[in-house]
Amino acid sequence: MYVFEIFANKRDYLPLLLLADEQEEMINRYLERGRMFVLEDHGIRSECVITDEGDGVLEIKNIATAPGSQGKGYARLLIQYLLDTFRDHFSILQVGTGDSPMTIPFYEKCGFVRSRVIPDFFTDNYDHPIFERGVQLTDMIILTRSFDQ
Repeated sequence: MYVFEIFANKRDYLPLLLLADEQEEMINRYLERGRMFVLEDHGIRSECVITDEGDGVLEIKNIATAPGSQGKGYARLLIQYLLDTFRDHFSILQVGTGDSPMTIPFYEKCGFVRSRVIPDFFTDNYDHPIFERGVQLTDMIILTRSFDQ
């Protein structure tokens, strides 16, 4: 198992990214300016895109795990890789997600805490309603984790 960075042809990895952010236009907003990492374990298991938001904040813009590989710890390993790799360059790792019973507990188990809410983010920025496990997402929840944890 290993993690590597993608420098070119990031759009080749779009199908997996679309699992976590189903509107391609939204992915296009961060894909080229972001850094992409892929976790390989006898095939691509998980990938993420991160951006430098300034003031010591590194943001996970997208993290997705292949359907057959979900629940096996790959996303958690990728987050740990980010924490280990960027520890000397950033103080906060941040992620924004919908208020979902599927994603919020995952991030909390990874040491993230709720920081703030961006009201109506999903209804204002997506061209269609976004549902996760039957619940329509409206607000974006921003979670943060210190690199010192």
